[in-house]
Amino acid sequence: MQRIKTGEEWGKIVKQSKDQPILLLKFSMTCISSISALNEFKALNTNLLKYLVIVQMERDVSNSIEKELGVKHESPQFLILLNGKGIWQATHYKIKRTLLAEAIHAYVN
Repeated sequence: MQRIKTGEEWGKIVKQSKDQPILLLKFSMTCISSISALNEFKALNTNLLKYLVIVQMERDVSNSIEKELGVKHESPQFLILLNGKGIWQATHYKIKRTLLAEAIHAYVN
């Protein structure tokens, strides 16, 4: 898992998603459900690239994600990116390994 810290990094990831699916977690340091989501995200067994945005520290990146993908900001928020678009998302306590794995299977494989 790699952290996205700049708009430039975010732009590269959007471009990268045109060649391969990307998994993204928006994480809040002050939200209890974010801790659970982060643990589920870390434990997700996949070969897909995983990225993390800490919303308090990378507010500009978080805002860019919302604007560019047209997905209302929530935290925690899990997104599957493909072809420069958010094709699936889950928020809060719906971020569970089994649900994420099912979404990857349905939307990526």
